[in-house]
Amino acid sequence: MRTEICNRLGIEFPIFAFTHCRDVVTAVSQAGGLGVLGVVGFSPEQIEQECRWIDDHIGDKPYGIDLVIPQKYEGMDAGKIDPKELEAKLDGMIPAEHRAFAAKLLSDAGVPEIPEGEAHLQELLGWTESTATPQLDVALSHDKVRVIANALGTPPAGIVKRVQESGRLMGALCGKIHQAVRHRDAGLDFIIAQGYEGGGHTGEIGSVVLWPQIIDAVAPMPVLAAGGIGNGRQVAAALAMGAEGAWLGSAWLTTAESGCEPPQVESYLQATSQDTVRSRSYTGKPCRMLRNEWTEAWERDGTPDPLGMPLQGMVTADAVQRVHRYGDKSQRVAFNPVGQVVGQMSEVKSCRDVIYELVEQYVEASGRLEKLNANV
Repeated sequence: MRTEICNRLGIEFPIFAFTHCRDVVTAVSQAGGLGVLGVVGFSPEQIEQECRWIDDHIGDKPYGIDLVIPQKYEGMDAGKIDPKELEAKLDGMIPAEHRAFAAKLLSDAGVPEIPEGEAHLQELLGWTESTATPQLDVALSHDKVRVIANALGTPPAGIVKRVQESGRLMGALCGKIHQAVRHRDAGLDFIIAQGYEGGGHTGEIGSVVLWPQIIDAVAPMPVLAAGGIGNGRQVAAALAMGAEGAWLGSAWLTTAESGCEPPQVESYLQATSQDTVRSRSYTGKPCRMLRNEWTEAWERDGTPDPLGMPLQGMVTADAVQRVHRYGDKSQRVAFNPVGQVVGQMSEVKSCRDVIYELVEQYVEASGRLEKLNANV
């Protein structure tokens, strides 16, 4: 199961875990994979705190950081201006009806407001180059961070240069062939090809169709397969197509180390693969999540259309805070990003057990193919 990217990173298995939880990052890296901390929404101070904790608990294992700098976003024509100035400019672009509509959805669902004085200030923490650069500064100050990934689009050339000159690997996700070619031409070290089935921001092409096309288009550049992977048979299929490894996100949401609140975990455990939908209602770009009253409300005729990124995220910032705080009262309108693989997520397991099951199932699938070949 060991591939060249394992050798480059010093990891045992080519299994990458995207997560917003530091405990998952540490557990996966200690089990032989590579944990990758998603930091969109984190302040530089929060990232420093999380990285210090990981550094203190991960031992000599490496880990990664995932940023969000979209290829296109509202306000990008402003260039590299002060983040506060950019935020003020974007705030002025948000129609009042969008904020009112979001507030009414929360009220109608019975989600309490956060007490005055306890709500976090609305900030753009990621989502643009200006606000993601301070996040990168912190990540590059930690030696055990060996990978930087960008979740949306080809990273700006200056960021690619900084990462690679620091001795780290730079990668990015994509869901279309031309996006992968753009990544390759930008000189990235690896590509994450994410199919339609995946959680979070995804494209429109299914994984089994997408993976081999991207692998062929950018060869010999390493490609990690993402989108709908939840067992070792799927990992075996990805590697059989030529992928260098597997990038999983949803699988870690129901692990024992997950930072998800119990009501959110229960929502995932009870969901089927038919219960997800790609919606722009929380972030402004198509994002796969559990379908609920929130996603359906933004799709109805006569309601506001979701704004572009990052404006829609600014509209929903209050909702994210309230859902996180009052998880037991908010699942009707909660932001629960997850892939179609949620139908396989039926029990809570440790990250180590997930890793070992993936490896065991991969070995079993490979052994079956070997027997088939022996009978030819």
